[in-house]
Amino acid sequence: MTDYGGVSAAVYGDAEKADILRQLDRLLDNPHFSHSKRFPSFLRYIIHEELEGRGDQLKERTLGIEVFGRDAGYDTTTDPIVRVTAAEIRKRIAQYYQDSESPDELRISLPPGSYIPHFEWPQPASSPLSPTNPVSLNEFSTTTHPVESIPETLAVHAHGRSRAWWGVLASVLLIAAAAGSSVWLSSRPSTLDKFWAPIFGSSEPISLCFPQSMFTGQTLLDASTPSQVRHLDEHMRGVVLDDLQPLMSFSGLLEMRHRHYTLLGEDTATLTDLRQGPTIFLGAFDNTWTLRMTRDLRYRFGNDPDMSHFWIEDTQSHNQLRWSIDRQVQQATHNYRDYAIVARFRDANTGKLAIVAAGIARGGTVAAGEFLTQPGEMEAIKGYLPKDWDQKNMEMVLSTEIIDGISSPPKVVATYFW
Repeated sequence: MTDYGGVSAAVYGDAEKADILRQLDRLLDNPHFSHSKRFPSFLRYIIHEELEGRGDQLKERTLGIEVFGRDAGYDTTTDPIVRVTAAEIRKRIAQYYQDSESPDELRISLPPGSYIPHFEWPQPASSPLSPTNPVSLNEFSTTTHPVESIPETLAVHAHGRSRAWWGVLASVLLIAAAAGSSVWLSSRPSTLDKFWAPIFGSSEPISLCFPQSMFTGQTLLDASTPSQVRHLDEHMRGVVLDDLQPLMSFSGLLEMRHRHYTLLGEDTATLTDLRQGPTIFLGAFDNTWTLRMTRDLRYRFGNDPDMSHFWIEDTQSHNQLRWSIDRQVQQATHNYRDYAIVARFRDANTGKLAIVAAGIARGGTVAAGEFLTQPGEMEAIKGYLPKDWDQKNMEMVLSTEIIDGISSPPKVVATYFW
């Protein structure tokens, strides 16, 4: 370790640097990164700085200036592009290693709350116990008392042997207790598990009601000369790419829990369909069923007559509290604050449980989908939940910062349980 102004910085050898840079190339060649310009440049910069011993200088303002070309005096509060990018990179790195077929790869990570990358080399396979690989009993001991070693001769005093075996037994018991505690903790349901328990605990079929948009025409390639394209006029309905992301997240969650589900386009779904079992509703202003399901809730969607402003309103607020979006700003800059409703309640019209994940704009819907499918997102609100919350109907308003069309991790700004 080398000291830079009182901060310890790691020193990497040439072989270590080569390992890290090779792993960085693997990451950036993966589709999680290869389709973006912003994420690779950010990740390359912070890794290069860390390898050169300047990791302690990786601060939010510095990264905003060096990576994103911001002015030296820019306001990091109103322009959180560094935080948003770092959060997205953490998520994509986790997805990469989750999908990786090589468990022995060097791991690159970006710890929460820091912009200094962390590197973890794969551990060598453990060797079996053998005469050529002796292991001291003390290596297994978790007590504060040293275990008496066994002498090379067999002339061991009974008292010494007794102390040694009691030490070994204590160690084994402590290890077993620790393992049992670990299993017990891992078996405890997470906040996300408790949220979904009424859905996954039901034997009724689950439906996933998603928004569809109207498209006029499509562009097709010529089979003999792919460089030639032709636009064909044709009316069709499809799923917008931003809506596809939360749709896939919910589908993945249901598949992982081995639950059969039915996909329902919002324009073809009927009340009879929704009375078959629990339904997950995606999107708001492009899903008529979401607007119907939420119009009698405390937090509901609204808009002005010319649809230039959209909002979520608190119907029980004396100050007419609203969380709103100016569509002109949204379309012109792609940098704005979006809001979303997530809810779980029993609907009076269908008699079935309804799950809502709907943003004012599509970035809010993406954030709501992440909130309801990623365990870490929900754990952040664990301390704010009332007693027996998992047995109640609930509604929450989320806030997410959209930078260049990418949503940041959502934050809860309002909750209601009944």
